[in-house]
Amino acid sequence: MALCSGELGQHNGLPVTVIVSTTLQEVEKGAGVAVTGGGSLLPMGDLIRMASHAFHYLAVFDQHTSQALYLGRTKRIASPAQRIVLHARDRGCTRPGCTVPGYWCQVHHVTDWKNGGRTDVDTLTLACGPENRMIETTDWTTQRNTKGQTEWVPPPDLDTGQHRVNGYHHPERHLLPEDDQGP
Repeated sequence: MALCSGELGQHNGLPVTVIVSTTLQEVEKGAGVAVTGGGSLLPMGDLIRMASHAFHYLAVFDQHTSQALYLGRTKRIASPAQRIVLHARDRGCTRPGCTVPGYWCQVHHVTDWKNGGRTDVDTLTLACGPENRMIETTDWTTQRNTKGQTEWVPPPDLDTGQHRVNGYHHPERHLLPEDDQGP
């Protein structure tokens, strides 16, 4: 109940809360696990019990493209609602090889704000502090692929064909058939 009281303050601009990602199928079955913004696994039964007295936000993603619902902004800084969607979608830093969970990430514009990038949830991604600063001071870029995932593109002289998408925070992607790659 302390989470609902508002007395616990804020973290990165969001009220203290538990952010989880799961599938509709797992909620309907009451089985499986949800992934928290910190990368912890939460049994579905515990999630359902916690949800009975919580404030709810629903983020809906396309099963095939991972496109999130639209939450647009005309300002550079992401809103708390956009941050919640990013935690649910990305779960952590999107740079390949990075294991930093979402709670310790910053919001990154896939197309840099100063280059005309919009502050809309479908043009934002999570990046840990060092990766977010690295992209501002080097020739690395980010882009959105056809599945709605963030790709980190190295400068040509560093491109060795390495992975461009971080799968660490989405192990379930490795269990889906190639033509059914969900969020």
